[in-house]
Amino acid sequence: MSIQEQMKLDMTKNLAVLLMGDNPNMTMEQALFTVLNSDTYRQLQNEKTHLFYQSPRYVYDFLKKELEMGRMN
Repeated sequence: MSIQEQMKLDMTKNLAVLLMGDNPNMTMEQALFTVLNSDTYRQLQNEKTHLFYQSPRYVYDFLKKELEMGRMN
């Protein structure tokens, strides 16, 4: 596994943990489902965005906006 792939996996886990922190009734499965089916996750997987190099809280802000507005921007 490449370093970038490991960073993406770590970011995905961190996003799910942050999401659960904001939503105490959310299970890990629900949080991972939400992250994995988000536009933010698709952007995270795109090597050109370099989102996996950013801090989890920075990327989580994108996810929160997407969940609130229904889209990433």
